[in-house]
Amino acid sequence: MRRAALGRLALLAVPLAFFAVFFAYPVAAITGRGLREDGVWQLSRAWEALTGPGTGEVLWFTVWQAAASTALTLTFALPGAYVFARLDFPGKRVLHAVVTVPFVLPTVVTGAAFLALVGRGGVLDELWGVRLDTGVWAILLAHVFFNYAIVVRTVGGLWAQLDPRQEQAARVLGAGRFAAWRRVTLPALTPSVAAAALLVFLFTFTSFGVIQILGGPRYATLEAEIYRQTAQLLDLPTAAVLTLLQLVAVAALLGAHAVITRRREGALALVDPASTAHPPRGRAQWALLALTLAVIALLLLLPLAVLVERSLSGPGGYGLGNYRALATAEGGTFLVAPWEAIANSLRYAAAATAIALAVGGLAAAALTRRAGRFTRGFDAMLMLPLGTSAVTVGFGFLIALDEPPLDLRSSWILVPLAQALVGVPFVVRILLPVLRAVDHRLREAAAVLGASPLRAWREVDLPLVRRALLVAAGFAFAVSLGEFGATVFIARPDSPTLPVAVARLLGRAGELNYGQAMALSTILMLVCALTLLLLESVRPARVSEWVA
Repeated sequence: MRRAALGRLALLAVPLAFFAVFFAYPVAAITGRGLREDGVWQLSRAWEALTGPGTGEVLWFTVWQAAASTALTLTFALPGAYVFARLDFPGKRVLHAVVTVPFVLPTVVTGAAFLALVGRGGVLDELWGVRLDTGVWAILLAHVFFNYAIVVRTVGGLWAQLDPRQEQAARVLGAGRFAAWRRVTLPALTPSVAAAALLVFLFTFTSFGVIQILGGPRYATLEAEIYRQTAQLLDLPTAAVLTLLQLVAVAALLGAHAVITRRREGALALVDPASTAHPPRGRAQWALLALTLAVIALLLLLPLAVLVERSLSGPGGYGLGNYRALATAEGGTFLVAPWEAIANSLRYAAAATAIALAVGGLAAAALTRRAGRFTRGFDAMLMLPLGTSAVTVGFGFLIALDEPPLDLRSSWILVPLAQALVGVPFVVRILLPVLRAVDHRLREAAAVLGASPLRAWREVDLPLVRRALLVAAGFAFAVSLGEFGATVFIARPDSPTLPVAVARLLGRAGELNYGQAMALSTILMLVCALTLLLLESVRPARVSEWVA
């Protein structure tokens, strides 16, 4: 037991150091600067900001819209998770990659695409006179559009590896189809569903770009208010109080999540995903496939199609003028041509993915065996970057990492480090349910036969989690590719990423700049789709069928 505890601490050393240096320290530095003035704590200002009449309204709307967005996302996406996990149909791999594309688009682009679809003069307004931008529905649907892939990939990744023979055995013993699913499959999926719901809630709880575009002055989340207090009003004390309020709310949510799911995880029968998928059988499965395809077409593909249409539209009609302008544009708000932002984004995303896999993989391996409050607390801490204001993290990097031995403000690695902070939680949440589902007796048997811990991991765990590793890598890359909130503050002017370039173009007046922004967004969409399609084409090696 002592050796196991030491091994767990050794695995946790790197993740602990990473989060202490690149998350806790910058956030503490920026909030401390906001709450202190001339070395004196401004507690009265903090209390005024906390008890102000607008703070309660912003907090209530933030929680309400996040809960509603999470419920809608689960409603629309859980059937899709089943379809991609258990049904086999033409174009499945391509479509699986396509549904992830919305998740990597900058949130400002997501908001702009939905505004063009459901806003004034949008597609729905022109065809049927329907507008959804006057209420909260446009925000909620945009959040479903953005987070659909989280549920499909997180839940579907585990669902595809569950042994269907367990549910079949329950039906042989007399259980109906729904009863067998509720008593056998649903308990096995609960940790994965809870993880997906947590991720969706955190992303919608800290929603910024969608709120800015579709919410306007009527709706404001904590994230949007933090940005307004910091960048527009220069009121750092109020921004610091709102940041701490956001952290407390997220910490409470993570604690509740840990309590609910702690006893729901256990060893499962994991099989090769290729052996569980089959062509649709019967009217019910065909109807479910048709319904899923309709949801994807209307909720995911239609906004993307509007984005492409806007990129091709110009003063003289449709054409490639916006794309040709990207190749020749120099100067202005850019020190480089916008095309170079593509190479920057790919380079940053690759480095961030490597960092996220290394840090998140070590953390997931350490957390596989549940032991004590410390590891459970660390598990919750890993999720904090998703619930922390990206504005706070970005400013914190600039303030905290500007002196030796951590003078990184002029280094290119600063951007991948910030992006990896968001990627690590995805790696952990995707790998952890699968690692905990591996029967520990398999590792014990390998140890009895003389295998070292490293060889036991390589021979037992790795074949079973290889698919989850690919999913985690795809998500980490996608998140890094589309990260905007922190990157916009720390990316060097001569090395902008695609999201930063899009935001700069959207901030400049003129139809050509708007067209170039849509063209860059379309390129970002295509790069992501191709990357994810390559990941989908990598078939994991066939694994044996382990029965717990």
